[in-house]
Parts: sequence; structure tokens; C-alpha cells
Amino acid sequence: MTTVFALPVFDGTVIVNGNELFKGQGSATQWAQRLAAELGIEVTARKIGNGWALFGTVDGVDCVWGIYGQRLKRVN
Repeated sequence: MTTVFALPVFDGTVIVNGNELFKGQGSATQWAQRLAAELGIEVTARKIGNGWALFGTVDGVDCVWGIYGQRLKRVN
């Protein structure tokens, strides 16, 4: 099985504070569901500026994911 982190993200993106985020809520929500299934955690899509990011907690640490090079990437 291929990890969700290796799948290409071809959805429209926007740059917010130097981070590439999902342009639409629908695509962000779909990717949140994929990420949640792979990691076995709750992941939600939330708006940041004019883009959408994925939010979840892994091992007690709050994490935010965006896009980098058409792949999911954790945003600091």
C-alpha cells in the first residue's frame, strides 16, 4: 500500500505565510479523511488566511499539514 504522503496533490493551492495550502475546503476535507485513515487519528480541515490546512494530534503533539512539491508536508 502506498502512503498518503507519497500521493501527488494536484488540487489548486494558495500560498499563506510562505506555506502552500489547499485552495478549497472540499479537497482539504478529502485529504484530511485520507490522512486520518492512514494515521488512525482525527484530522480536520481548517481555514488559514485564504487557504485550508489539515490539523491533527500525533503522539500528543498538535500537527498542521500543508503541501510541498505536490505532496503532503507537515507545516511548523
